[in-house]
Amino acid sequence: MDLTQADQYCQQKAAQSGSSFYYSFLFLPPERRRAITALYAFCREVDDVVDECSDPQLARTKLLWWRQEVARLYAGQPSHPVAHALTPHLSAFNITAERLNQIIDGMEMDLEQSRYLDFAGLNKYCFHVAGVVGLLAAEIFGRSDERTLAYAEKLGLAFQLTNIIRDVGEDARKGRIYLPVDELQRFDVKAAEILNGRYSDNFTRLMQFQAQRAQQLYDEAFALLPAADLRAQRPGLIMAAIYRTLLDEVSAAQFQVLHQRIALTPLRKLWIAWKTWLRPQRMLKR
Repeated sequence: MDLTQADQYCQQKAAQSGSSFYYSFLFLPPERRRAITALYAFCREVDDVVDECSDPQLARTKLLWWRQEVARLYAGQPSHPVAHALTPHLSAFNITAERLNQIIDGMEMDLEQSRYLDFAGLNKYCFHVAGVVGLLAAEIFGRSDERTLAYAEKLGLAFQLTNIIRDVGEDARKGRIYLPVDELQRFDVKAAEILNGRYSDNFTRLMQFQAQRAQQLYDEAFALLPAADLRAQRPGLIMAAIYRTLLDEVSAAQFQVLHQRIALTPLRKLWIAWKTWLRPQRMLKR
């Protein structure tokens, strides 16, 4: 396949998603932008397998195909446009087969369970679907310090928790509750209340607890980012600025997330991205 066509496929995949991640790619140099767009397209492809397949066995078969495609990719015989687009960037940005398979592991976890007993279990899931992506992204953005990887992994966890908070209602309609069972019990919120979209004071307190933990993780991540890598890691800081603004919006709406999906407009995301690119250090002083 022609590499230009493969890159265009990934670009369309990223743009169509409307994700906040897309806005962080806009300011990157061309090679790094192509690499992160290809990685993001890979994540979207395997995530779509789980989201769009109502038959779990069919989803497992498709994820197995993607594992085989990862093997073909590193054998120099990719067949999918996304794998073709990743090919030039594997060694340049330390994109390993192990990391790509860890992402697929996270998607398979969604097929195996729809609840997590405690935060330790949820944390493991978040590592596979977001922390690993953070590690790979940090390599693509550029780093000179090993500590940047710890920052990137923790930031990925904060992103995923923000997604979980925003998507409680949407996930419930798919039969999933990512909020840990022991925390539901601590705040006396029944799973049936979430599945049926019923708000309560206890639910609000539960969500406030979730939001406080996510905000703390953002702060902890920023504290780990070495000054030497601040400018290189601006795309991650753009994502963080957008996601923290979203988290603020959800909090301001009193966590009314069971019946709606709270989102930022594309124009607002672009404005946040531009401001953060120009002055990334502002993110660290919140």
